[in-house]
Amino acid sequence: MVNINKLKGKIVENGLTVEALAEKLGVDRSTLYRKLNAEGETFTIKDANMICKALELTIQEATAIFFSQYVA
Repeated sequence: MVNINKLKGKIVENGLTVEALAEKLGVDRSTLYRKLNAEGETFTIKDANMICKALELTIQEATAIFFSQYVA
């Protein structure tokens, strides 16, 4: 399960908005918003990899975000 709160925090730490991240990833902002809000769409491994590169996440940060057992 993706830790959305940590992911959103990393987006802000990098001085980006969801719209700016979507543009960097080459996806529509509405698609990224749906994935962040868990409205039926999930992140693929490809999505996670692209986000890690765009946000320059360390292995530890990526693991904490994309492979967490965090339940909101």
